[in-house]
Amino acid sequence: MKAAHKKFSRRARVATGGAVLAAVALAGFGTVSANASAPVKAEAVGAAAPARTTTTSTHLTIDAAAKAAQAALDAAEKENQRVTVAVVDRNGNTVVTLRGDGAGPQSYESAERKAYTAVSWNAPTSKLAERLEQAPQLKDIPGTLFLAGGVPVTAQNAPVAGIGVAGAPSGAQDEKYAQAGADALTR
Repeated sequence: MKAAHKKFSRRARVATGGAVLAAVALAGFGTVSANASAPVKAEAVGAAAPARTTTTSTHLTIDAAAKAAQAALDAAEKENQRVTVAVVDRNGNTVVTLRGDGAGPQSYESAERKAYTAVSWNAPTSKLAERLEQAPQLKDIPGTLFLAGGVPVTAQNAPVAGIGVAGAPSGAQDEKYAQAGADALTR
């Protein structure tokens, strides 16, 4: 065994050991995160259980995000508008982005930022744009865009995603298409 051990440099042994450790950690994380979405029953923990230290949250699936994005893009295409649609999760991370044929290059980032803004404040971005009159410093928050075209998606009155659309001639149209995407999730 020692002879085989000496064939690898110390750097190779450390790298291999690190890779094995990372694989074991990821496997353990996957098991924990797969079980984290299941609600914990208080009876299973016992009467002397400490105060609640975890929460369960609802997330939009990739299939639902794709369905919403496609519905928003379809609504825009019916009116011959060239837009980009972005769907972000509760944390503002992009889940799906669809760039329609002929959509302008600026629409990609704008759609993502509108979706992020909508989910961050759990409000349509058209309403948030109105708030800028009272609090103009809101526009300085990184990653946000206070233009109409973003809507939140909620479950149990809590935001779970945001849909942003950019590229139509008006923010009202962008928001109409984003709302079509959100509405597709309730059908």
